[in-house]
Amino acid sequence: MTETTQPGSLAALAECPIRAPSATAAKSAAADLKPLAGEYPEIAAVLGADGPAREFVLAALALSPFLRETAMADPAALALALSRPCADILADTVAAARGAWRTAEGGLASEAELMRTLRQAKRRASLTLALNDLARLTSGRETTAALSDLADAALGAAFDHLLRAGHDAGKLKLADPEAPGEGSGLIVLGMGKHGARELNYSSDIDIVVFFDPEAGVVTDRDEVTDVFARMVRRLVRIMQERTGDGYVFRTDLRLRPDPGSTPLAFPVEAALNYYESRGQNWERAAFIKARPVAGDLLAGERFLKDLVPFVFRKYLDFAAIADIHSIKRQIHAHRGFGDIAVKGHNVKLGRGGIREIEFFVQTQQLIGGGRLPRLRLRRTDEMLVALARARWIDPATARTLAESYWYLRDVEHRIQMVRDEQTHTLPETESELARIALMMGEPDTKSFGATYVRVLAGVEQCYAELFEKEAGLSGGMGNLVFTGEDDDPGTLKTLAELGFERPADISRIIRTWHYGRYRATQSVEARERLTELTPELLKVFGATKRADEALIRFDAFISGLPAGIQLFSLIGTNPGLLSLMVTIMAAAPRLAETIARKPHVFDGMLDPGLMAELPTRDYLSERLKAFLEGAVAYEDILDRLRIVALEQKFLIGVRLLTGAISPSRAARSFSHLADLIISEALDAVRAGMEEAHGKVPGGRAAVIGMGKLGSYELTAGSDVDIILLYDHDPDAEESDGPKPLDPVRYYTRMTQRLVTALSAPTAEGVLYEVDLRLRPSGNKGPVATSIRAFSKYQSEEAWTWEHMALTRARTVAGEESLRAEARALIDQVLARPRDEAKLIADLTEMRALIEEEKPPRDIWDVKLIPGGLIDIEFIAQYLSLKARAAGWLPASEDDEAAGLLAGSEPAQTPRASQGECTSTDATLRILGPAELGEETTEELSRALDLWSGHAQIVRLCTEGPFDPKQAPAGLIDLLTRTGQAPDFPSLEADFKATSKRARGIFKRVTG
Repeated sequence: MTETTQPGSLAALAECPIRAPSATAAKSAAADLKPLAGEYPEIAAVLGADGPAREFVLAALALSPFLRETAMADPAALALALSRPCADILADTVAAARGAWRTAEGGLASEAELMRTLRQAKRRASLTLALNDLARLTSGRETTAALSDLADAALGAAFDHLLRAGHDAGKLKLADPEAPGEGSGLIVLGMGKHGARELNYSSDIDIVVFFDPEAGVVTDRDEVTDVFARMVRRLVRIMQERTGDGYVFRTDLRLRPDPGSTPLAFPVEAALNYYESRGQNWERAAFIKARPVAGDLLAGERFLKDLVPFVFRKYLDFAAIADIHSIKRQIHAHRGFGDIAVKGHNVKLGRGGIREIEFFVQTQQLIGGGRLPRLRLRRTDEMLVALARARWIDPATARTLAESYWYLRDVEHRIQMVRDEQTHTLPETESELARIALMMGEPDTKSFGATYVRVLAGVEQCYAELFEKEAGLSGGMGNLVFTGEDDDPGTLKTLAELGFERPADISRIIRTWHYGRYRATQSVEARERLTELTPELLKVFGATKRADEALIRFDAFISGLPAGIQLFSLIGTNPGLLSLMVTIMAAAPRLAETIARKPHVFDGMLDPGLMAELPTRDYLSERLKAFLEGAVAYEDILDRLRIVALEQKFLIGVRLLTGAISPSRAARSFSHLADLIISEALDAVRAGMEEAHGKVPGGRAAVIGMGKLGSYELTAGSDVDIILLYDHDPDAEESDGPKPLDPVRYYTRMTQRLVTALSAPTAEGVLYEVDLRLRPSGNKGPVATSIRAFSKYQSEEAWTWEHMALTRARTVAGEESLRAEARALIDQVLARPRDEAKLIADLTEMRALIEEEKPPRDIWDVKLIPGGLIDIEFIAQYLSLKARAAGWLPASEDDEAAGLLAGSEPAQTPRASQGECTSTDATLRILGPAELGEETTEELSRALDLWSGHAQIVRLCTEGPFDPKQAPAGLIDLLTRTGQAPDFPSLEADFKATSKRARGIFKRVTG
């Protein structure tokens, strides 16, 4: 022992507990140190003596590139570590760090000086601790405590510097500028291992920062939050920015309340309210270890005292036990993590690892800490002793877990000492694993592996015994950890195995649920139900193609729900409802967006008889009337119409999506709904007109449905084509109200108000986009048409294509007398004699013009493709006009034929006349066999079913054109099933063949 060597120092080491990986590696370390010996006698003394100290230092630097680099960068620190006891060096280093905010003369240090001093202190402490730990001169407990003390000192100095700088700048008014933190109301809590004084060697530090606005230290009370938030941002820079001297500690602030949407510093009152109303299970566990570490320490103690009822519940009720089980599921799916291994094993999160020991302790603290204050200790090893003394566990279990805990912490430290990396995973390669084995004092990896596995097995046994009755909670899915803000590697692996392509995004979404950021997840009960449901949700969503998109849509749905507990409970007990939810999210973005935007539409899904009842006209009418009951005000009526229409469209769509109804039945139901909505809207508009302008003598109004509305072929996304007809006494000059209008202006305004009532966006959305272009003279004609002008135009001016369109016309609302006149007029117009050659010529010219101006995008453009919907509709309209001109169609008294032609249930709709409506399908089935032959008619009907079914599904599920490359995989499957094809390529082949055959029929029919 030399004069510079003190007892207890590394130079006085009696034996070397580790050895270098090779003699070459030791020689290399000696060569690096040799140039330093001339300036530092302490280093020269160790290098010059062939003993345990020299062997140890060379082995340590050969095993750890980080320690070697640190020693070369700061040889004075190495000299100090060799010559003085560890405790003395650390005491001086921590003191220097704590006072770094001021200069030697007592003034405020610059930020650069502060950063330099703190980094030098961290470097010196890191080197000293690592060497003494490897030499077994200090224990893991002492190492973690010293690192935590250094973190406290660095944070205390940094915050004192920032507070004093704010005071000097006039932003703050401190009670005592010489002790900046005291009375400042700034609360800095160390969380996790920092709070428990258990920091690992390369640990981040987790802190949360609160402030008390009532402390009055910020001169401008309106800027309190901003001032402290800026202060915390500067603190993070001071602590973790890498400079030539390194860094102090990586600083994590994500344990604060709802970190994704809150400032870096949080008001005390708001924080207490958050934890009381929205605090998470994992936050309760996190606050077990919380400790004031900087700023106003007394205020921090008061805050933690106020949090005790949140962390430690006084009564052990069912809800408390459910909380513990919930944390168990969130933190670790015990049986699914994989086999105990050595290479690549995660010493923290793996089976039998540090996390299991911590959780073993924390769960029992959460259960018993409310009634037994002695179970509220922070340190894991101290709590094991306390649990044994309280007879919660037997002494043997406490001893096994405590010894295992510090053994595993030693392994963790050595993993991190190699390169100063925040990792907890043992190396995969033999050579790197050998480095850890040697640092642990083992002769080789085999010996290390045997010891390591034995320790893990012992921990696992204790852990399993604690939760042996909870095996069903974990399942066999693997890790599902959604606590805190960090992604658990095992969870990401589990999510990927379940079928998610972006597991980190999915993990983030589920953490959002647990934070209670949505109204639906703000209650403890709702979050518990959702936690129970999460594994099954992930499993079912993961089984779908493009699972990520489906779950993201489900997240959007949850975000819009006003409350969640009922839904989560129902889904949890009703697999069919969960399956339906997944189908919507996976296959139907349009429906998913609807329920995300207007979650009330989902209420109808809770009706157990939903799938058993057909959405007939009577069914829809009954629900519409019930919902409108009591509505008097015009705006109220329109809002209620929007609400019920959106809900019923959604429920019709859900029935179609699940196969409960066919596409043709869905088309009819969408059309019935539109009829009823238009009728109610017209009544509301008429009442408003009469209130403002009175009545026109003899005035009557009716609405004709055209296009797909007229032919009962609406889809979920269809516009409505309408014409408003009116009539009045011949000598009527104006209405009889307080603001009289002449008949033309009266009915023009009524039409405009009807269009607005149907299509204007309100808070409840839009009912229908309205198209008036099929009225006489199109966009050039008046928006409202008198019955006389309509008759004259259709008889004298209408083009052939307008009469073709008229074959699908149907009165849908208004005075029945005018509706009857309109039907008779349409019958008369369509029954007039026609030149068949001209009819065909006009038809082919019209089709060619459409083909030129609107060519189909691809084979999936079923409306415009050759042989598509337009071709088949034109054939049906041609057959209808030809048959009517020949007087062949059955009379209106034939109820069965009339109902068939109207595409409706005869018992549920008014009797239809010849001119009332002929759906494309009904026209083909009635007129096709005689004109085209049974086989051709069947071919066209099959094509029509194929195109219509595809169009119904696409319009239900998506906005815009269908693109197989962009479509959800669930939609592809749904379209394949609707098209009755074995797979999607077969469906595409069928589309092409059907298009070709239908176009051939069109060409034959048109000559």
